[in-house]
Amino acid sequence: TVHLDDFEKTEAIFFFGQNVGVSSPRMLHPLQEARKRGVPIVAFNPLRERGLVSFVNPQSPVEMLTPAETAISTQYLQVRIGGDIAAITGLCKWLVEQDDAAHAKGQARFVDAEFIARHTAGFEAFADFVRATPWEAIERESGLARADLAQAAATFARAKSVLGIYGMGLTQHRKGVQAVQMVSNLLLLGGHIGKPGAGICPVRGHSNVQGQRTVGITEKPELAPLDRLAELYHFEPPRGKGLNTVEACEGMLDGSVRGFVALGGNFLRAAPDTERLEAAWRRLNLTVAVATKLNRSHLVHGKAAWLLPCLGRIEIDAQASGAQLVSVEDSTGFFHASRGVTPPAEASLRSEAAIVAGIAQATLAPNPHVPWQDWTGDYALVRDAIERTWPDIFEGFNQRFMTPGGFSKPNAARQRQWKTPNGKANFKVPDGLNENPDLPDSGEATDDVLRLMTLRSDDQFNTTI
Repeated sequence: TVHLDDFEKTEAIFFFGQNVGVSSPRMLHPLQEARKRGVPIVAFNPLRERGLVSFVNPQSPVEMLTPAETAISTQYLQVRIGGDIAAITGLCKWLVEQDDAAHAKGQARFVDAEFIARHTAGFEAFADFVRATPWEAIERESGLARADLAQAAATFARAKSVLGIYGMGLTQHRKGVQAVQMVSNLLLLGGHIGKPGAGICPVRGHSNVQGQRTVGITEKPELAPLDRLAELYHFEPPRGKGLNTVEACEGMLDGSVRGFVALGGNFLRAAPDTERLEAAWRRLNLTVAVATKLNRSHLVHGKAAWLLPCLGRIEIDAQASGAQLVSVEDSTGFFHASRGVTPPAEASLRSEAAIVAGIAQATLAPNPHVPWQDWTGDYALVRDAIERTWPDIFEGFNQRFMTPGGFSKPNAARQRQWKTPNGKANFKVPDGLNENPDLPDSGEATDDVLRLMTLRSDDQFNTTI
């Protein structure tokens, strides 16, 4: 629900499970500006990630040539691995308890009672959950002291607008949905959805990941407009559930996955348990990589393998209708145009769109309703097709994405319109505090348990030099 200009208006920023310096270095600039305005930034991260501690702006000669740097986080809470739900429960518990006391005395509230009454459902059940959760359990599961959580919650309470930012540190485990729901619960307590300088903001690294989901790249058929695709393009889309990343890896290991086609990425090196997966990768009948540059995943391949170099976004993409524009979606849901400016590294390089369309033409029966060759020759026709498929999101696509700054993806919650069965923003009560059911409860003797986590390494970020 956040736009970039909300960073200029916010009064507090809370980070959960996101290594901004590694995954989203461009975000460091608005964070630096926010800190210079005195905005408090509270970070929850098991590691003291450098980008969340301090930042030297590489575009500032003064900062590069002097010891000057900007301290980013005003409070850095090294939450225990898997302790995010417990930590956010602690923040919410402090707010609810303080509000209970203030309300009883007729004093200023610590939650936005008017917003909660008008726009939400489930508050009492959630408030009862946090009231009933002992501080001892919260401290044990989060690895954080009550006083530190109280300090962070007080920062939250003082701010009239709060941004809640989260990354894959919250989502990449079995309780990921509940962890994100807890961030939502926290923001709902303060009425921080649907007003300037406030909202919830998932950060996903770069625009390849953002844009693909918007246009239907998903393993969940219920998230794609299958009936609309069938109507427009006269074919029957597959209705079965696809595979997520973990399931794809498991399928390679058990032999049920027989081929892998990658549009970009460094999949084999990004996946955990690389040694086992490499052996399975070599057993695949087919591996195809469409790539702008070499990476170590390309060193391992299946029985039949193709490595197909493609144009990068900074290269001029000349097609039948001339130099092409592509659309980019940023991490706050804005679409804008991008045009290559440098000659291709090699004259025979094809674009990603041309490669995919070429594979389709060579593989599928002709379909007059799917003009692969026309789409390759003029990407504006692809955008017209996207607009027909998702008219609510992409109305006037070819005109609007050319405007300075582009245009934003509609987000009903940003307007305080709740597209839920009951028409409300719903508080969600988590199952409990322990996010990993495979580990013993922290109340037991766990001195011999070594907790490990995966994270995105520096070489996973796309960089064009």
